[in-house]
Amino acid sequence: MKRMCFRSLFVIISLSACSEKELATHTPEVVATIENKIEYRFAIHPLHNPTRLFEVFNPLLEYLNHNIQGVNFTLEASRDYQTFDNKLKFETVHFALPNPYQTLIAMEHGYRVIAKMGDDSNFKGIILVRKDSQIKKPSDLVGKIVSYPAPTALAATMLPQYYLHTHGLDINKDIQNKYVGSQESSIMNVFLGSTAAGATWPQPWKALSDERPELKAQLEVIWETQSLPNNSVVVRSDISESIANQVSSLLANLHNTSEGKQILEKMYLSKYEIADNETYNSVKLFIDQFNKNIRPL
Repeated sequence: MKRMCFRSLFVIISLSACSEKELATHTPEVVATIENKIEYRFAIHPLHNPTRLFEVFNPLLEYLNHNIQGVNFTLEASRDYQTFDNKLKFETVHFALPNPYQTLIAMEHGYRVIAKMGDDSNFKGIILVRKDSQIKKPSDLVGKIVSYPAPTALAATMLPQYYLHTHGLDINKDIQNKYVGSQESSIMNVFLGSTAAGATWPQPWKALSDERPELKAQLEVIWETQSLPNNSVVVRSDISESIANQVSSLLANLHNTSEGKQILEKMYLSKYEIADNETYNSVKLFIDQFNKNIRPL
């Protein structure tokens, strides 16, 4: 077990450093067999920094390895959203957990949805301000800086920008949008006073503020956005139906086991659910509106 953990950690560190140039020249990787086990690379989109991502998601991959014979899943992190998106576009990973917008990208590049995170009501954006600020309504942000993780972060960037748009702001002219690379950084920019407000979504905010109580003491969630279907689990089209079905079944039943409940607790999640491509039709509609009214993606 320890050997696998260290190996997975190496995968996170090494593949986070992959350049876009390297990905652009990479053809879809065939499934490899090592030590009589089929190796599958499972990429998680950057909803945490790589260290936290490993702490939260590696137990899930260990659970899959323990319950599916003859396979070994290794966790793969990405240094930023663009790097993760390229892994989907160039089909360099076998399984992935993308956000709903990235799910649409995955569908266009040889992946299909087999499951999703539950708790759709929590897949929403939140906007944080300092409690000692004078920000009370969206118009108070005019002329100020707002931090976000990345342009393609759906819950933490696109939903908050759409919210500000529907509440009277021209997000391209009235405010300065600062993309800071991670959920944690978006939160910390507000805490340190580098930005007047910061966008994220509930899971990273709960995780970081639980670790650092001073954040709860000095920051507050001032606005919440609409919700959309939560993050998906996708599989590349050349992976066997048998393996894909075992993964989706194990995920959907995770909340029914004591070990699974412990895994879900670290994710601030109650369960996974069976899903398919049709589950994300409402996301397509939102993205169309976002492209039309906010900015092109």
